[in-house]
Amino acid sequence: MADLLVKLYGLPNVTPLAARLQRKGVLIRLAMAYEKSLVVDWVRSCFGDGWADECDVAFSNHPVSCLLAVMSGRIIGFACYECTRRNFFGPMGVLEEHRKQGVGSALFLSCLHAMAAMGYAYAVVGGAGSVSFYEKTAGASVIPGSSPGVYRDRLENS
Repeated sequence: MADLLVKLYGLPNVTPLAARLQRKGVLIRLAMAYEKSLVVDWVRSCFGDGWADECDVAFSNHPVSCLLAVMSGRIIGFACYECTRRNFFGPMGVLEEHRKQGVGSALFLSCLHAMAAMGYAYAVVGGAGSVSFYEKTAGASVIPGSSPGVYRDRLENS
């Protein structure tokens, strides 16, 4: 999977999307340090060890670089940045029954805005799964020759 590049100046405003989701009971918010175990365990159970390890790193950043989508006190999605590498977005996951409702877009755009506020002009989406989602949501473009990118030479689980 290729890496993508996203221009962070001129991003779409996430506020209307977040407000629409909030009216439906979905809150997009920063994860809190005291929630680390709950969040990392949830990511592990829903999306696997690799993403849980990256999410764990997000809780070491100051401020925490993990955002959550929460509905009725339960996590339905998450997104992180500055985990695998500086200036990298990801991982991100939304429970299947909550996909195609704007949750992933709101999480992604919220992270990108946070990265822009840190002073970055561009962000890298490492090993992007759904290129069309990132293209449509924030105008991302494929970085030529970037596959497998930083995810090469992975350790085998034995």
